Amino acid sequence: MTERFETVVLDSQGLSAWIAQDRGVLAMLQVFHAMGADLVVGANTIVEVTHARVNEARLSRTLSRVKVEPVTGQAARAAAKLLAQAALHGHKYAIDATVAEAALRQPGPVAMLTSDVDDMAKLCGGRVRLIAI
Repeated sequence: MTERFETVVLDSQGLSAWIAQDRGVLAMLQVFHAMGADLVVGANTIVEVTHARVNEARLSRTLSRVKVEPVTGQAARAAAKLLAQAALHGHKYAIDATVAEAALRQPGPVAMLTSDVDDMAKLCGGRVRLIAI
C-alpha cells in the first residue's frame, strides 16, 4: 500500500475483523499504524458488533486504540442527507450512512475498511478511499 492516509475508518465488518484478529486486517492495521493514521469507529458501530459471543476483553482493548465518533443530532441530519443524495433509505442503510458521515468529517486523506464497498461508494462518493475486506 503506497498511499498515505491521515485517518482510517472501520465499519462494523472492519471492527469485527479486528476483534476476531483476522490476519489480513491486522496486517493492514499495522501498515496504517506505521504511517501514523488515526483509527476511527462510529459509536453505533460498537452497538452493531456487540453480541453474546463477542470477546468483551478484545472489544475493550480494541476500542481503547480508536477514536469513537459520536452520532449527534447534527451528524444524524448529515447522514440522512447522504442517504437522500444516494437515493437510499431505511434501516438497512442507516448505520452505513452514519459511518460514511463520520468518515467525511475526518482529516484527510481518509480510507475506510468496509465489507460494503458498493453502498459506501454511493454514500461517500470519491472522497473516501474504500478498502474491501
